[in-house]
Formats: sequence, C-alpha cells, structure tokens
Amino acid sequence: MQEENQAAKPNTDKYSLTAVLLHWLLAMGLAGLFAAGLFMADLPVSPLRLKLFNWHKWAGICVLTLSVLRLLWRITHQPPPLPDEIQKHMPAWQQFAHITTQYLMYSLFFIVPLVGWAYSSAAGYPVVVFGVLPLPDFVTANKALAELIKPWHEISAFALAGLVGLHVAAALKHQFVDKHALLQRMLPARRS
Repeated sequence: MQEENQAAKPNTDKYSLTAVLLHWLLAMGLAGLFAAGLFMADLPVSPLRLKLFNWHKWAGICVLTLSVLRLLWRITHQPPPLPDEIQKHMPAWQQFAHITTQYLMYSLFFIVPLVGWAYSSAAGYPVVVFGVLPLPDFVTANKALAELIKPWHEISAFALAGLVGLHVAAALKHQFVDKHALLQRMLPARRS
C-alpha cells in the first residue's frame, strides 16, 4: 500500500521536461559558441572566418533567446529543492557557492551575448540571424567604443566558461564522489 502511494505521488525531486530541455539546449549552445569563439579568434581574415563570425553572432542571439525562455520558466516554475541528503551534509560555504554560481551564470547568460551584440554593432557589423533576419544595432557604430567593448565579451565568456566548469565539477562530485545520484534530476524521466 505504501509503495502505491509513493508511485501515485509526482516525482518532485526531478526537473520538468521543459527545464531539462532548456538546460541541455543552452549547455550545448554555450559549448558550441565557446569552442567556435576560441577557434575563430586567431584565424586570418578569410571566408571561413567571416562565416564563423556570422554563425557565432546569430547563435549568440539564439542563446540569448533560450536564456530569456529559461529565466521565464525558472521564475514561473519552482525548481525542485536539493535532496535532503545533500542539504544535510553540504557545508554553508558550499550552499553559498551553489547559489552564487547559479546567479552569476544566469547573469552571464545575458551579459555575454549582449556585450557581443554591442561590440558587433559598435564595430559596424550588423547581426543577421540565420543570414536573413537583420537585428537593430544595439549601440551606434563607433570604432573607439568597439575597442572598449571587445575585451569584455572575451572576459565575460571566459568567466561564464569557468562558472560552467565549476557547475559541472560540483555535479560530478555529488554524483560520483558523494553518490547522491544528482545527475538523474536533470535527465529526462524514463517511462516504465
């Protein structure tokens, strides 16, 4: 009888399918953008470099859009709490690091693409999503402003990559060292 009651209760320790999909789409988008950014940064001027820069810009806008959707979902849908086992044994500094990392990552989900868009606009290069949808300039063209903005896109991207690395390391630690089965919360539910 107790097993039937547990089976009837919704699984509240897992993220919803929408949250899971937004998480992994954003993760893949960020990984692809970061890898492309590293690869294209030192390429000589060529058709490949121009193609990669254009792809990087519209993919950044897609990540920005996904970030808006993810934030709206997060605001309107309470995420599951950390499992009791983790909460009981997590020191205060780790709880602080967990919350701080989440807020900083969410901030950088917006900062990185917006700074990139501002840089592109200031440099006089429009953002054309999928090569067909021109976006308005984020700032007016100004070469001096572009030079001021340019390093901030790189700095914020590396900061985001570092935080994502910390997030992944913490999840893996909880999964494989602490044996909390934390990763299952962010995987699609299996149907029986």
